[in-house]
Amino acid sequence: MPRGTKIVATIGPASNTPEILTRMFVAGVNVVRLNFSHGKAQDHIDRAAMVREAALSCGREVAIMADLQGPKIRIGKFEQGRIELSNGDKFILDADCTMGNQERVGLDYKALPRDVKPNDFLLLNDGLIVLVVDRIIGSEIHTTVKIGGELSNNKGINRQGGGLTAPALTSKDMEDIKTAMSFQADYIAVSFPKNATDMEMARQLSNIAGEPYGHKPMMIAKIERAEAIPLLQEILDASDGIMVARGDLAVEVGNAAVPALQKRMIKMARASNKLAITATQMMESMIVNAVPTRAEVSDVANAVLDGTDAVMTSAETASGKYPVETVEMMAAVCLEAEKSHKCELDADFLNVQFTRIDQSIAYGALFTAYHLRVKAIVALTESGSTTLWMSRHNIDIPLIALTPSRTTQRKIALYRNVRTYELPYHADRDTMLANAEAILIDNKVVQKGDTIVVTWGEPMGQVGGTNALKIVRVGE
Repeated sequence: MPRGTKIVATIGPASNTPEILTRMFVAGVNVVRLNFSHGKAQDHIDRAAMVREAALSCGREVAIMADLQGPKIRIGKFEQGRIELSNGDKFILDADCTMGNQERVGLDYKALPRDVKPNDFLLLNDGLIVLVVDRIIGSEIHTTVKIGGELSNNKGINRQGGGLTAPALTSKDMEDIKTAMSFQADYIAVSFPKNATDMEMARQLSNIAGEPYGHKPMMIAKIERAEAIPLLQEILDASDGIMVARGDLAVEVGNAAVPALQKRMIKMARASNKLAITATQMMESMIVNAVPTRAEVSDVANAVLDGTDAVMTSAETASGKYPVETVEMMAAVCLEAEKSHKCELDADFLNVQFTRIDQSIAYGALFTAYHLRVKAIVALTESGSTTLWMSRHNIDIPLIALTPSRTTQRKIALYRNVRTYELPYHADRDTMLANAEAILIDNKVVQKGDTIVVTWGEPMGQVGGTNALKIVRVGE
């Protein structure tokens, strides 16, 4: 069995060359994340072109995810670049301050004084510094330092328990969506969505921006606000997948709550036929070390056992010393964890109600393949929907998507346990099936005499029309 869990890698200065990118793809990267919190529009356009070229040189399709910055809920800058805060110090967050010092600092998020009240806890720099609000005077938030430390320019701010009113989509995000659509990003990740409306607006803007290119990206909701948790189902319904963004989420809900939330979110995503990505600090120590900690290895493995579609790197591959080694280690951990994943497919079919013909064909293919112990499940697909449904279930049989669409190939790059190959379109069913067998044999997925389950739609070429299933003995 090849590795089923996919790897999303953030690229940056450490991986910004065709040589390193190619090595990362060979090591196992399936999706490249472009972080729009850093860099200019042209930087992302150039990197996207480099990703496409490097993927082509490797003979594979790699998806691109454009990760929007979202609202800048950050402090401003200091005269000396940084200060040291001690427990008990008085410190002011001042929306009108232009340059910070030991007593106060400015705010990029000018509405913060209206969003907080006395006794609120404000967490800076991913919770490493904690301030307690004493009072609000005009544009000034007067606080007492509860947990001190070094505070430097532009660090993020969270309110414990959530409640900040900043909109998920800023004017910068709207421009960045246009940039992402200019190179047809396969996925758009929306930062800090609070509800379904945020995701619906992002999708509408993306579809409009992508219309000149005939492109509609898939939408990923980054779950990092406390307010998003009670509305998780409606956000899932409005998205194509979620990212368990454990950094900001942990700051808002507390570190101890995150592991259980991670399991719940992944389970809900799979039950809703949506994608799930697990992110933040997965191999953090490999920014500077050639090997991860045992805890990091367990973290990645547990995400795999939870059923995540993908695990994600951030600074490890964007600015770390060992970007390729990080990917190699992640791939090895995922593969080992998958070997221990018990397959209990029948339990997934209890009380399942089919609402569409193509969905029932997908379930039928899984059930048949599982009990016949076939070599592979092969879907001839235009949109990839059939393989998405199949990939929501834990089966130890390879899922193969054959499609004439490169866009579909790239989107499927994120689906757990699915590999894709290009199959040129032909109107004749028998010709398509024969060509499909040839591709599978050429790529050593199967050999003559193997049994496979094949699904497709008739008439050939329609989108969302899978309505046929066949058990095939290859070469006969």
